[in-house]
Amino acid sequence: MNNGIRYVGLDVHRDSISIAVRDGRGKVIQERVLPTSEAAIVGWVREQRGILHVTWEEGTWAAWLYELLVGRVTRVVVCDPRKNSRAGNKNDRIDARELSDLLRCDRLSPVFHGETKLRSLRELARTYVVLTKEQTRTMNRIKALYRSYAIACAGQACYGPKQRDTWLAKLPHTSIRERANTYYQLLDSLRQLRQGVRQQLLTEGKKHSAYRKLKGIPQMGPVGTVLLIAFTQIPERFRGKRQFWAYCGFALETQSSGDHRWVNGKRERSKKAALVRGLNSNHHHVLKWIFKSAATRACANPGPLQDFYCGLLEQGTRAEMARLTVARKMAAIALALWKKGESFDAQKLNPQAA
Repeated sequence: MNNGIRYVGLDVHRDSISIAVRDGRGKVIQERVLPTSEAAIVGWVREQRGILHVTWEEGTWAAWLYELLVGRVTRVVVCDPRKNSRAGNKNDRIDARELSDLLRCDRLSPVFHGETKLRSLRELARTYVVLTKEQTRTMNRIKALYRSYAIACAGQACYGPKQRDTWLAKLPHTSIRERANTYYQLLDSLRQLRQGVRQQLLTEGKKHSAYRKLKGIPQMGPVGTVLLIAFTQIPERFRGKRQFWAYCGFALETQSSGDHRWVNGKRERSKKAALVRGLNSNHHHVLKWIFKSAATRACANPGPLQDFYCGLLEQGTRAEMARLTVARKMAAIALALWKKGESFDAQKLNPQAA
């Protein structure tokens, strides 16, 4: 191992950053505590000698710190804290030491950073997702208010501005009607804001070269396509479809034990099937929603993906598992088309299950 490399672990917090530096043999050669400021961090980096490899955990400060240090040090790794196993005592000093040691042993799971060309699109996408969630919460509050007084409110009629006075009149007390009216005003403002951001999002997303290719996938839709581009950023992040499935929450988690046995002095692999424990929980929730929604529409509307879905049903696959397979197929198609720069062609759709 090259002793000229310095492995730096940063435990980042709002007010301070704890630093631990190890050499190639694993010995801690320096520990510092700096204020969380650009001047302090850049000044400390300039004082160091040797080849610096730096790591810290993904969090609130990760993007800012990455842009600050990339180019100033040899290697930057922003790691996934959920995959760092720890035991025993915990404090900032111990955390920084453990991060530096994990970096030295190359046992960290990196989180993608570094694509700045899509910053405007990503910020618009995040704003759109937040406004969508807030609008949904407000609509749920309105319905919950009516249901709390045993007023049936199925469907979308209770949200419309034309029938709003009729619905408010059903509430028994003036104070309750004022509360509902406040929710309606909040809903109107969120709808207006969301619509404006949606237009900006589509305008910005259509500038991307992959937009027309990905939009050709059946039932993806313009908003789903733009959100896919914004949150995936570049397809080269993923070696193949299985890595992309894991990112989208479509990877199967399996468990097995006693995988090998000895028969007549020769090792044989056990024929016992691995137990499937469901889909991976560590994923990008927006991307999973995009492909599941698109798969649901594709299964309900005529087209090549509906034919694929019906073929799965004929083979005895349960409906919910068939829809999941269609979602996995759509994710694999999107990644392949994006990488190759090709358009969707139903004639090339592989009938084999994903």
